[in-house]
Amino acid sequence: MPKVTIHHLEVRFRTEGDDAAVFTRLFNQHIRAWARLYEDACARDRHTGAERRLGDTGGGEGPR
Repeated sequence: MPKVTIHHLEVRFRTEGDDAAVFTRLFNQHIRAWARLYEDACARDRHTGAERRLGDTGGGEGPR
């Protein structure tokens, strides 16, 4: 899974109340959801790689 680097992020929105608190709450909520999806995708990739290796025992039959 490729890594993503954000070099610059600008967010503008209007809210009632403390803007920083609202932004922090929303950012944390969505970054956790993104991280969960990312970790699930990485786990699937690891699992798929492990399954592929199960059939690749070498066994002297042809090139590895």
